[in-house]
Amino acid sequence: MRTMVRTRVTVNDVGFFLAQGQDVDELKGEIESAVRDGPRFVEFVVVGNRSVSVLVSTATQVVISVDTVQYDHRDNGDDSAPFGGTFDLL
Repeated sequence: MRTMVRTRVTVNDVGFFLAQGQDVDELKGEIESAVRDGPRFVEFVVVGNRSVSVLVSTATQVVISVDTVQYDHRDNGDDSAPFGGTFDLL
């Protein structure tokens, strides 16, 4: 079975799986910067190739975890080609 690494970001108890190609170290830096310099939106692409914007402040709780999962060729991080929902079941 072919596998890939999947990273989950949980923000205030709401979980998001990052799309492949997202730079986790860069995301951590953006979150740290938002906490240090004042609230701001941090953006990332999640599985389904959808963009998410999260307002990060000193009150925001963020947990990042990594797991190995079965490979999904659709999970390529291209937010111009989202997938998921009714049409992808065909």
